[in-house]
Amino acid sequence: MTSTLNRRSDIVPPVRLDHPPVPERAGGAAGEEFGDLLDSAIGRTQDYLFEHQVSDGYWWGELESNPTMEAEYVFLTHFLGLRDDVRWKKVQNYILSVQRPGGGWNQYHGAPNDLSTSCECYLALKMTGLPASDPRMQQAREFILRKGGMEQTRVFTKIWFSLLGEWDWGGVPFLPPELMLLPNRIPFNIYQFAMWSRTTIVPMSVLLSSKPIHPVAEEATIDELYLNGRENADYSMPTPSGLGIERLMYAGDRILRLSNLLPWNPARGRALRMAEKWIVNHQEKDGSWGGIQPPWVYSLMALNELGYSNSHEVIKKGMEGFELYGIEREDTWRLQASMSPLWDTCLSINALIDSGIEPDHPAIVRAADYLLDRQASSPGDWQVKARNVEPGGWAFEFSNETYPDTDDAAEVLLAIGAAGVTDSARRDDSIKRGVNWVLAMQSKNGGWGAYDKDNTSTLVTKMPFFDFGETIDPPSVDVTAHIVEMLAKLRFPTDTPEINAALDYIWKEQEEDGCWFGRWGVNYVYGTAAVLPALESLGIDQNDPRIQQAADWLEMHQNSDGGWGESCASYANPSLRGQGASTASQTAWALMGLISTGRAAGESAKMGVEYLLGTQLADGSWTEDEYTGTGFPGYGIGERKFTGLETEDHDLISEELPAGFMIKYHMYRIYWPLMALGRYRTCLSSGS
Repeated sequence: MTSTLNRRSDIVPPVRLDHPPVPERAGGAAGEEFGDLLDSAIGRTQDYLFEHQVSDGYWWGELESNPTMEAEYVFLTHFLGLRDDVRWKKVQNYILSVQRPGGGWNQYHGAPNDLSTSCECYLALKMTGLPASDPRMQQAREFILRKGGMEQTRVFTKIWFSLLGEWDWGGVPFLPPELMLLPNRIPFNIYQFAMWSRTTIVPMSVLLSSKPIHPVAEEATIDELYLNGRENADYSMPTPSGLGIERLMYAGDRILRLSNLLPWNPARGRALRMAEKWIVNHQEKDGSWGGIQPPWVYSLMALNELGYSNSHEVIKKGMEGFELYGIEREDTWRLQASMSPLWDTCLSINALIDSGIEPDHPAIVRAADYLLDRQASSPGDWQVKARNVEPGGWAFEFSNETYPDTDDAAEVLLAIGAAGVTDSARRDDSIKRGVNWVLAMQSKNGGWGAYDKDNTSTLVTKMPFFDFGETIDPPSVDVTAHIVEMLAKLRFPTDTPEINAALDYIWKEQEEDGCWFGRWGVNYVYGTAAVLPALESLGIDQNDPRIQQAADWLEMHQNSDGGWGESCASYANPSLRGQGASTASQTAWALMGLISTGRAAGESAKMGVEYLLGTQLADGSWTEDEYTGTGFPGYGIGERKFTGLETEDHDLISEELPAGFMIKYHMYRIYWPLMALGRYRTCLSSGS
């Protein structure tokens, strides 16, 4: 079949850092002194960044996640009637290339195979023409059936399969579009959900109320994934035990499901019109919604269900955007769940400056000007809680004007505050607006969430609809620490109620063994390494026992090779905190934590630096297979689930992280090590 997808000729994806790393180690000349080795390593990575800067001024590395992204792209294009046999074949090749031993697919490097991910990949492979008789499909099917088959998959997988006729709509929760009619002060209004949840449930409510079915071809059906046969499948929703809020939510779902059968619902039409308007108004310039995959695909399908044709400008723009987010090779095509150019750019600036590059270097000025051009100037959903505040944040992606986030804003402000720029007056105004916006986003408990203020109502997390990802966006200690560090380094007043409240929040979040949980990076190494430099920037006495306990924790979790590593599995099991294969990014984080506590001259820090020097590649980069970025820990609540180390005290989740979403940032192996080596060299030269 020929392609029915019209591709835009004006979208030319910029250069990405997704090429395979150079296999040779950097090494060093015989007899070369330690300081010379350090200088050479820093110089190689600086050259790497200069070489890979895009002409517009930014840096951008691939954001890798898991193969549900590619599988769901197949589902989406089938739903819209935009089958593309050439693209589908490349997707098939890619999914097969990441199939794991044991037949399944997983959520992160080294993870056990995940049932829901594997079911989605299996269906996508059949839809793209791979027969069930293929040995790879047989192996996948055996794994899926061992894990309980289709009936044990997560809600979002069942929704996808319902849309494609491979699951019964009666076997998923109901989400009424009438949520759109609830005022902001009423529980369950859409603004009590996190940004990523909100932008997903609005279009999802359209689909769950109309229950469309776009069946797959007969040869692509997956009856063989039902453990006891499709005719004997159990489509009932699990009934919560007891009389708690979960049971009440379950009863509410039953009532809402019955109300959807009524022949007359006077509020439905109004709710659907509001949802349609909301969806259309929230599309970004690049065609996405929120710059992330889930709301993007559901919004396109919801608009299709509301009567939008594939020739409609909104649909065309949405589909064309995938050409920017996709990565096409001769035989494969894969899809990024999001893109991180602003995050990669500001951290590259900070790393270059920390490693000794002058702030007025042309590459830094060009990058800082690029960031200044992308400060948000339009209102967004954040204004529901932060009223009468001028826009001033920055987003994560190329185009996400509606949803700037506080973490990106903090690191961008730090970068442009340290960098040379073309127009210093413009920079000063930008910093003023940015800081005002960040301060206005502080939550009542003293911390900062990523996208919203006081997005902390756990009531919405009890809905049976949500068994994947995080439902809300409460404050996290790593984001809060980045903001505190930024304010201190930009020399804003720090003896203020805002900073004092933030500091109280940080101390309350410290674990009993001295570390801090990492919400947006893996994991306790990330959280601890975010907090310690922030405390140093505030001028807090580094002999404070709490700080020294944290530094001790880092040293105790150093690997024998000198590096640090931590598996994503530490989100599932707190006894695994700080444990894992050494990586360049996590080693860099630990080093920066130790350096900030005055331990740069210690043996542990030197071993960490030697690990980085010994594993650097000839091109100035490092190899890093592990996932060290976090999208969702998978708790539903968006904050730490466990305190303490004793596993018998906790209701542990599986190491597959079935409700999690882990990320491999391809540039983390570049700028974090450079930042750490630069700071280490500065400490050595100053004698501190």
